[in-house]
Order: sequence, then C-alpha cells, then structure tokens
Amino acid sequence: MKKAKINDQVRSNKGIIGIVKNVYDSSVTIKILKNPTGIDYENNVTVINHKNYEII
Repeated sequence: MKKAKINDQVRSNKGIIGIVKNVYDSSVTIKILKNPTGIDYENNVTVINHKNYEII
C-alpha cells in the first residue's frame, strides 16, 4: 500500500474524494471535494486511515 502525500487526491472506501492536507503515521486529513455519503463533515474535513483510501 502506497501512502498519500500532501496535495494528492484520494478516494475513501465510502466514495469521499478529497485533497490530502496532512499525513500522519496511520492516517491522512483531507479537504473534501465530493461527498456522496450524505454525512455532514465539520469544515468539510475528515481523517481517513491509510487502509481506507486509494490515491487517484
């Protein structure tokens, strides 16, 4: 599994697409661009574990 870098675009397993803003040991913080889940994320930001996204 390849870890994302800052400014990479990723897609979560739930279908959320976003731009990586921070990279941590086991996760990334993304700025959400597209959210098909219907879940409202505060400030359009969420944290995703490295196991739960792919770089696009």
